[in-house]
Amino acid sequence: MAGPESNLPQGAAHRGAGGNPPNRFERLVLERDGDWNPEEEPLVRTQFYRDQTEGILSHNDSPDVGFDVSINPYRGCEHGCIYCYARPTHEFLGFSAGLDFESKIMVKERAAELLRAELESPKWRPQVIAISGVTDCYQPVERRLQITRQCLAVLAEFRNPVGIVTKNQLVTRDVDLLGELARHQAAVVYVSVTTLDTELRNRLEPRTTPPAGRLAAIRALADAGIPTGVLVAPMIPGLNDHEAPAILAAAAAAGAQFASFVMLRLPLGVAPLFEGWLERHYPDRKEKVLNGIRARRGGKLNAATFGARMRGEGVQAEQFAQLFRVARQRAGLAESGPELSTAAFRRPGGTQLAWF
Repeated sequence: MAGPESNLPQGAAHRGAGGNPPNRFERLVLERDGDWNPEEEPLVRTQFYRDQTEGILSHNDSPDVGFDVSINPYRGCEHGCIYCYARPTHEFLGFSAGLDFESKIMVKERAAELLRAELESPKWRPQVIAISGVTDCYQPVERRLQITRQCLAVLAEFRNPVGIVTKNQLVTRDVDLLGELARHQAAVVYVSVTTLDTELRNRLEPRTTPPAGRLAAIRALADAGIPTGVLVAPMIPGLNDHEAPAILAAAAAAGAQFASFVMLRLPLGVAPLFEGWLERHYPDRKEKVLNGIRARRGGKLNAATFGARMRGEGVQAEQFAQLFRVARQRAGLAESGPELSTAAFRRPGGTQLAWF
């Protein structure tokens, strides 16, 4: 599978990162000489590699997220969101958190097979499985490989509850499987909407579905009877945080039933990438944005303290949280989605199990 696979436009304008910063685990670093012209650099094409993992379920012990078990069909993400907190995970593979993260994608071809084995095991205790705990399960290559759909087919067969977060309208392709799960109170979808400004979206998250497409996805999912909410994330002080009330109103009009938000944080190598992005695209706002982040992160660009890392802390963080609560109430949206049930879980060829 290794090798160029994408026929999408590959110029710098279609990528989030402006280059490949050093991998924090590597001792050798490539440095350009003074005559290097980035405009003459060869176009970056997306490459896909087989991930030979023997396990598909990841376990989470953070109280800040609403799941304990997750599936990530892909490592790396072609969406190219410059702020993505998952970028540093690519360094464990020997890649960079920059362009490598969005152009060298690891594919878990055996994901559905491995998932089936997990659910068939007598050791499996039925519980909610999140898809896209790290990278987006509906990134562009999913249209062709359909690994996420294969996993959903297994979950629907077992009636094991699932929660999905995505920025891609491709999720609507799977309304049949999600609808089947929803009939057993076993599916919920959050569509992430960062901005309603198409130009900002083009720069901030270049290969994601445009805002109008995400709102259309909310409408399609809601019309199919699938509990659907909006994740307004990340909120970036001085860049898109003022859009929160408008995003909530637009999502509610499209059929969303609940909403939450995440405040931006910049772990490890994401910070210099984001600073470089601001310098390229919004140099006049750079310091205002960075100072706004620090004001909500105890003077830092990242704070991973449980209980605060998703929403921030301090006076300005609390002011935004209050604004969001008021705007959410005004839009008629609930704070969270329905509690999913494992009561309908079954194993093919066996009997339905009563799990509560």
